Amino acid sequence: MKNILITGGAGFIGSHVVRLFVNRYPDYRIVNLDKLTYAGNLENLKDIENRPNYTFVQGDICDYERMLGLFREYDIDGVIHLAAESHVDRSIRDPFTFARTNVLGTLSLLQAARTHWAGNHENRRFHHVSTDEVYGALTFEETPFRETTKYDPHSPYSASKASSDHFVRAFHDTYGLPTLVTNCSNNYGPCQFPEKLIPLCINNIRTGKPLPVYGKGENVRDWLYVEDHARAIDLIFHQGKTNETYNIGGNNERKNIDLIRIVIKTVDRLLGNPEGTSEKLITYVTDRAGHDLRYAIDSSKLMNELGWRPEVRFEEGIERTARWYLENTRWLENIDSGTYRKYYEEVYGSR
Repeated sequence: MKNILITGGAGFIGSHVVRLFVNRYPDYRIVNLDKLTYAGNLENLKDIENRPNYTFVQGDICDYERMLGLFREYDIDGVIHLAAESHVDRSIRDPFTFARTNVLGTLSLLQAARTHWAGNHENRRFHHVSTDEVYGALTFEETPFRETTKYDPHSPYSASKASSDHFVRAFHDTYGLPTLVTNCSNNYGPCQFPEKLIPLCINNIRTGKPLPVYGKGENVRDWLYVEDHARAIDLIFHQGKTNETYNIGGNNERKNIDLIRIVIKTVDRLLGNPEGTSEKLITYVTDRAGHDLRYAIDSSKLMNELGWRPEVRFEEGIERTARWYLENTRWLENIDSGTYRKYYEEVYGSR
């Protein structure tokens, strides 16, 4: 596989995967496809935008004819599919957009791959990146999600991702398409859109705004540093077995309130504030509808079969993340003002 299509590559996780592949595989052609919705930010990739093995294409994965044209134009033989609507709160407000992008968009890409590859599947594969939320919720007593855990999605977001997972597996079973599915836990790190919990807290501490906590903050999530996730995707894409599922987790379960207190402690220290200064910003708000109690990932299959391990300890990851946001306030300001959305026209409009 030398011509790799990475969808959603201007987003948070996608930009880290694109950068890794562009830097690690100079003999590959990396085609980054992104619609550039609100969460797509090409400023995330300024450092590699002029590399000879990198191409950016703006487009909608739901446009089947455009997708088939891309497969043919670049002779795509590998796909890493990250493009998705991903914010649960937004899915509650607008489930149709999530169904369209996450389900029909995935179907469009699968059909384009199937048509272009025309049954010649040697050295080709379609890697679909999904979420642990498709498994539903755990109690505090239950063991973490495994690849064999029954699907039980509870939000429009997780329902749309569960449906896309099923379509990927159906295309393998029906047409023989060489597919892989990975389900990851909550990612965090640099370049995450500031509506998500960790960057929201960092920015609000910096500006003295309230830190909203759903319910009592008792909900538990497993946190995975984004660069560890990118390394896992690279490993699975190249060495994973076709038609297999691999769970990717950070082995970092934290209650939301405990996570927020760790972020407060870290950011206050980096800002030179006395310890505990920003505790007063914690504000408990009405719980999210259908809020799952706990997610936890068992990554033992990935560890045992392919030798992957998360390398970034949680406290180190929070430190790296907080430093990045505090040192890149212009990036945050560009999002607040909307100027980040002009970057495409400024850079690519003249090409």
